[in-house]
Amino acid sequence: MIIFKKFTFDCAHYLPKVPVGHKCRNMHGHTYHVTFFIDGPIDDNLGWVMDFTDLKNIVKPVIQQLDHAVLNEIPGLENPTAENLAVWLWNELKPAIPQLDKIELMETPTSGVIYNGS
Repeated sequence: MIIFKKFTFDCAHYLPKVPVGHKCRNMHGHTYHVTFFIDGPIDDNLGWVMDFTDLKNIVKPVIQQLDHAVLNEIPGLENPTAENLAVWLWNELKPAIPQLDKIELMETPTSGVIYNGS
């Protein structure tokens, strides 16, 4: 069974490694939508894979680090592409959520990444 929970955060960033003249080299912001997918068996006693409140309580402090921040100023996100942000989120949360299966990160309504740890 796979369950999921969605979160939203707003932040700014710039992409220092893109060519001069590329619009994303300038500071700009996004409203990110991120979904965390948890894979596991349904607990026979409780009837769920994981308590959604427990998941929220684990993820919320990490999202708060990102919300209304400049991503480039966060250690490990000096080149904060959507891909690198998804990997960063995975590395931050996988130790606390061993059954984390994948992360879907939407940078815009039509662009995003899916990361499963590989």
